[in-house]
Amino acid sequence: MKLLKVKTARFSQVVEESGKPEVYTLWQKPAADRHLQSQIKNNRVMTIQKSDGGTDFGMSGFKERKGATYLLFPKSLKRFANKRIVGIDWALLRE
Repeated sequence: MKLLKVKTARFSQVVEESGKPEVYTLWQKPAADRHLQSQIKNNRVMTIQKSDGGTDFGMSGFKERKGATYLLFPKSLKRFANKRIVGIDWALLRE
Protein backbone atom coordinates (compact mmCIF):
# COMPACT_ATOMS: atom_id res chain seq x y z
CA MET A 1 0.00 0.00 0.00
CA LYS A 2 1.44 3.34 -1.07
CA LEU A 3 0.74 6.41 1.07
CA LEU A 4 -0.07 9.65 -0.70
CA LYS A 5 2.19 12.51 0.33
CA VAL A 6 0.03 15.53 1.08
CA LYS A 7 1.68 18.82 0.24
CA THR A 8 1.52 21.31 3.08
CA ALA A 9 1.97 25.05 3.52
CA ARG A 10 2.41 27.05 6.73
CA PHE A 11 -0.44 29.35 7.72
CA SER A 12 2.04 32.20 8.29
CA GLN A 13 3.17 31.86 4.64
CA VAL A 14 -0.46 32.02 3.43
CA VAL A 15 -1.04 35.20 5.49
CA GLU A 16 2.19 36.70 4.16
CA GLU A 17 1.15 36.11 0.52
CA SER A 18 -2.63 36.54 0.72
CA GLY A 19 -3.09 39.08 3.54
CA LYS A 20 -4.65 38.88 7.01
CA PRO A 21 -7.91 36.93 6.93
CA GLU A 22 -11.09 37.51 8.87
CA VAL A 23 -13.33 34.83 10.36
CA TYR A 24 -16.60 34.49 8.45
CA THR A 25 -19.75 33.29 10.19
CA LEU A 26 -22.47 31.55 8.18
CA TRP A 27 -25.82 33.11 9.08
CA GLN A 28 -27.66 31.56 6.16
CA LYS A 29 -27.29 28.67 3.74
CA PRO A 30 -24.02 29.09 1.77
CA ALA A 31 -25.87 28.96 -1.57
CA ALA A 32 -28.02 31.95 -0.53
CA ASP A 33 -25.07 34.01 0.78
CA ARG A 34 -24.08 36.24 -2.14
CA HIS A 35 -21.00 37.70 -0.41
CA LEU A 36 -19.67 34.22 0.40
CA GLN A 37 -20.35 32.97 -3.15
CA SER A 38 -18.36 35.87 -4.59
CA GLN A 39 -15.45 35.11 -2.22
CA ILE A 40 -15.55 31.40 -3.18
CA LYS A 41 -15.50 32.31 -6.89
CA ASN A 42 -12.43 34.51 -6.29
CA ASN A 43 -10.59 31.73 -4.36
CA ARG A 44 -10.47 33.74 -1.13
CA VAL A 45 -12.04 31.24 1.28
CA MET A 46 -10.20 28.81 3.56
CA THR A 47 -11.93 26.07 5.55
CA ILE A 48 -10.37 25.29 8.94
CA GLN A 49 -11.22 22.10 10.78
CA LYS A 50 -9.89 19.98 13.60
CA SER A 51 -7.95 16.84 12.78
CA ASP A 52 -8.48 13.61 14.72
CA GLY A 53 -5.44 14.56 16.78
CA GLY A 54 -7.14 17.80 17.85
CA THR A 55 -4.93 20.23 15.94
CA ASP A 56 -6.41 22.71 13.47
CA PHE A 57 -5.61 22.51 9.76
CA GLY A 58 -6.91 24.39 6.77
CA MET A 59 -7.63 23.85 3.11
CA SER A 60 -8.09 26.34 0.35
CA GLY A 61 -11.70 26.61 -0.76
CA PHE A 62 -15.11 26.27 0.85
CA LYS A 63 -15.95 22.83 2.22
CA GLU A 64 -19.18 22.67 4.19
CA ARG A 65 -18.30 20.75 7.35
CA LYS A 66 -19.81 20.46 10.81
CA GLY A 67 -17.76 22.53 13.25
CA ALA A 68 -15.62 24.12 10.54
CA THR A 69 -14.40 27.73 10.67
CA TYR A 70 -14.23 29.81 7.49
CA LEU A 71 -11.64 32.49 6.82
CA LEU A 72 -11.88 35.14 4.09
CA PHE A 73 -8.62 36.48 2.67
CA PRO A 74 -8.07 39.81 0.86
CA LYS A 75 -6.15 38.04 -1.98
CA SER A 76 -6.61 34.77 -3.86
CA LEU A 77 -5.53 31.44 -2.33
CA LYS A 78 -5.19 29.78 -5.76
CA ARG A 79 -1.48 29.00 -5.25
CA PHE A 80 -2.38 27.00 -2.12
CA ALA A 81 -4.98 24.79 -3.83
CA ASN A 82 -4.67 21.08 -2.95
CA LYS A 83 -2.40 21.83 0.01
CA ARG A 84 -3.04 21.17 3.67
CA ILE A 85 -2.49 24.39 5.61
CA VAL A 86 -0.75 23.67 8.91
CA GLY A 87 0.40 25.73 11.88
CA ILE A 88 -2.80 27.76 12.20
CA ASP A 89 -1.93 30.84 14.26
CA TRP A 90 -5.14 32.57 15.34
CA ALA A 91 -3.12 35.65 16.37
CA LEU A 92 -2.53 36.40 12.65
CA LEU A 93 -6.20 37.20 11.98
CA ARG A 94 -7.38 40.72 11.26
CA GLU A 95 -8.46 42.60 14.37
